[in-house]
Parts: sequence; structure tokens; C-alpha cells
Amino acid sequence: MSDRWGAVGENAGDCAEDNAGRARGTAGYARAADVLAVQYEEVTFGEVHRAVVSLVPAEPARILDIGAGTGRDAAALAALGHSVVAVEPTAELRGHGQRIHAGSAIEWVDDALPTLVLHQCPGRFDAVFATAVWMHLDAEERGRAMARIAALLMPDGRFFVNLRHGPVPDGRHMFDVSAAETVELGAAHGLQPLLSSERSDLHGRDEVRWSSLVLQAKDSRTTLG
Repeated sequence: MSDRWGAVGENAGDCAEDNAGRARGTAGYARAADVLAVQYEEVTFGEVHRAVVSLVPAEPARILDIGAGTGRDAAALAALGHSVVAVEPTAELRGHGQRIHAGSAIEWVDDALPTLVLHQCPGRFDAVFATAVWMHLDAEERGRAMARIAALLMPDGRFFVNLRHGPVPDGRHMFDVSAAETVELGAAHGLQPLLSSERSDLHGRDEVRWSSLVLQAKDSRTTLG
């Protein structure tokens, strides 16, 4: 979920929660969930994704939000008329999201990269968001995750990825991942770069910066796994 320190309501949707277990990248998030829920909701979807919002599908689309946190982005996308699946492996954050955005048409799922099985939510997506998630994966996991995302995208589908750069907070499982490496990895899986930008931290942390990338699937040769 965006600008992280590191990465059931009645309207929670029809997707059953996949038992993904506790992903390593979620280390530290459960105990800080109450504080993080406030932090995440202090900024808006438009502020976090200002550089790429023009590339979000204009017409109603099926969108996957990986590492959805409190569902701030998922709720904003649902309000635009999109069908949104929100993946969040930390139960405490997921609970906050289901409470805060109880009125939003979001399908909540307990799952995580790199496997991201989505057994109860089959099919492809027009767009996939991974905001403040990618740097929680090691090199091997990033390779598997990119392959999975490429398989989940519709032809011409877009992958929106947001990377954190800066000191690793205590207790976080995080890696230094560059925009260039991510673009190269995407290309190896048939995703071409549409946009790359960088911005300062929205919470005023001078030592932290963020990269925003949009990668697009070239064609339909990738087989859904």
C-alpha cells in the first residue's frame, strides 16, 4: 500500500480468501497496522499516482491491487466504476480496509506475491497495481512475481508499480530495487515501459523517494498460469 515505511465487511465481495500464509515482506506490518492505517489514508490515490493516473483505464475495467493495505487505492478505483480485487496478506490491515471502505465494491483476498494463486478470482486483468510492494521481494521472488503478473494481464494490460528508495526501516524485509532493473525484468516477460517518473515522499521524509512505472503487455502470447 502506497507510501509504506518499507511495502469482513458486508460489501467485501465474492472472492474467498486464499490462505497465503504470512509473506516475508509483511514483516512488521501487523503490529504497526493501527498507525499505518491512519498514515495510508492521509494521502489520496490521486496524490500517490499523480504521474500515472492518465494511464489508468478510462472505461470500466477489471483491476487487481496487490498489497492493497487499507484499500485506499482500491476504493478510489472502484468509485471510478472499475471491478477491483484487493489483495492484502496482513489480516490487521485488511481488517482496517474492510472497515474504512465498507461501502466500496471491493473484493478482498488474502494472498501475496510471488505465488499469488487467486484460486477464487480466476481470469486476467486490464490493470495490476503493486504500490510499495515490489521492494519487499528478493531477486528470485521478483522474477517469479513478474512472470505471474505478465500472465495475469490482458493483452495491452498495464502494470503500475511504485518503488520506494531510501533507508530500510527497522524490522522491515526490504531490498534496494531500481526502476531500471524493474523495466528490464518486465521486458524479459513481454512488458514494455510506457512511463517512468520519480517523486519525493508525500509524508515529508527527506531521505525517501519513490519511482512510478507503468509497463504494458505487448500481446496475448503469455499463457495464464
